[in-house]
Amino acid sequence: MTQQPKNISLQGAGAVAQALGKLYPQLSKSHRKTADYVLGNPFRAATMTIDELSEAAGISVATANRFSHALGFDGYASFRAALVADFATTLAPVEKLRDEVQRAASSAEIMAAAFESDIRNIEATRRLLTPEHCERAVDMILSADRVFIIGFGASAYLSGLMAHALEPYVRSVSSVAMAGGPSQAGRQFFKLDQRDLVIAMLFPRYAADTVWLTQRAVEKGAQILAITDSHGSPLVPLADVAIYAQIERKLSPTSDAAALILIQALCDAVAHRARRSVQAASQMTEFVLPWLYLSQQQSPRTGTTPVGKPAKAAPKTKGKTKS
Repeated sequence: MTQQPKNISLQGAGAVAQALGKLYPQLSKSHRKTADYVLGNPFRAATMTIDELSEAAGISVATANRFSHALGFDGYASFRAALVADFATTLAPVEKLRDEVQRAASSAEIMAAAFESDIRNIEATRRLLTPEHCERAVDMILSADRVFIIGFGASAYLSGLMAHALEPYVRSVSSVAMAGGPSQAGRQFFKLDQRDLVIAMLFPRYAADTVWLTQRAVEKGAQILAITDSHGSPLVPLADVAIYAQIERKLSPTSDAAALILIQALCDAVAHRARRSVQAASQMTEFVLPWLYLSQQQSPRTGTTPVGKPAKAAPKTKGKTKS
């Protein structure tokens, strides 16, 4: 009876999976042991050095190297590169981090490099702006009855900041990514129609829930404004308008700074175009005044002057008080 690899359901269309599917019956016992580990843990194996794989699979380093050759690769490095290719978008930040941490650098140098990287990202993001898409994005925000902003992972925080910035200038805006998670967002999207706008944020590593919920929003007839990283983003085919931020970074998956700058710039454009924007901002400020700290001024909430630290008591004098 021809033996088949364990966990065969985990095989993908990558070079490693294809090679294992064809060659598994011909592999030695130790190589099958290695193959079983790789097929059972493809993502983990893609991130491992040869020493780490040999320890995890319970084989020698020499066996791991011979296993790579048995599958038709030049060595372990090319074998792992083929595994990484199956998770290219997901593993890209890990591979960049692996390269960077091997380079000697001081903390100040790393921080300076991060500033330089974000400056390049912001400049590139500015160049990616197109006048037509900017105008349409602002029109969509200002004309919508309701604006729903969605994004998961780090984008959830960005969506909250955008909702905060848009609050004075639109009829209704909410970030649906925080409380309740994807299922709660789905409950809100059930009521969408063509008068509504969904602003969807998606950056690598792409969150599947954002894509799926955006698809449901399209089905409900809502307009879609995508804020994403490139024309290859899965949001682009779903969007009426897409604007892009370059988010490359060496030691983390994305540059949240560049994405935030784009969001703030869009909100500025909305504020500039909104009717009675100055009056709206002034009224909003007046309304939230009771929650703002006003040093040495009367508190709008209590009608009293804020109390500072109590004065120190006068020191006691020793002996009797002279009359």
